This record gives sequence, C-alpha cells and structure tokens, in this order.
Amino acid sequence: MEETIVRIENKASYGITYYEHGQPYLGSHRGMRFRLARNPMEDVFLTPPDQKGEAVFEATIWPEPYCYEVTPDEKKTTQTFPFNAEGKEQMIAWLNEQYEQRYEEWEAVRAKH
Repeated sequence: MEETIVRIENKASYGITYYEHGQPYLGSHRGMRFRLARNPMEDVFLTPPDQKGEAVFEATIWPEPYCYEVTPDEKKTTQTFPFNAEGKEQMIAWLNEQYEQRYEEWEAVRAKH
C-alpha cells in the first residue's frame, strides 16, 4: 500500500500581519510540531514600515508530544527565511520538505501518542 503524504498549505498559517503583532504561530502536522515566528518577536504592527527594522521568519520543528517550551533544544531544528510573502512560501515549503524527508520519524512518534 502506497503512503500518502499530506502537505501543509500556506493558507494553514496566518498572514504576515499576524506575526507583526509579536506572536508565534504554533501547530502540528502528523507527528511534527512546529513554531513559526517573526524574529525579533516584537509587536511592530503599528510601527511605520521604515522603522520596523530588519526581521526574518523563523521556523522550528520538533517531534510530538511536547510543546516548544519543554522540548529540549537538541530535538529542535530551526531555519530562517526572509520576512516577506516569498519568505513565508519558502518557510511552508521547508516544513513540507522536512515532513517528507523525516516521514518515518514523524510517523513513529505519532504512533506512540
């Protein structure tokens, strides 16, 4: 039986303005947990564009079952992307690549919980 890879869609996470409020987006996908955030994570939504400063998207993944705060750093993988619409698409593509490349790992932890 062939396994079906279920992909994460870009619309599954909030738009860029959400991240400008200094809040991370936390989610999970079939054994893989993830955290998406603007770095630095500060509320710049009402700040004029020329004063917001440099920022990147930061995506972190780790295996279930624990939350970001209590998962040891050595179990986390982090990647950064430009903080713009293209960077957000790259970030979602990276999440899908990580899910596909480490499919057996995610399925193994998913089966335990």
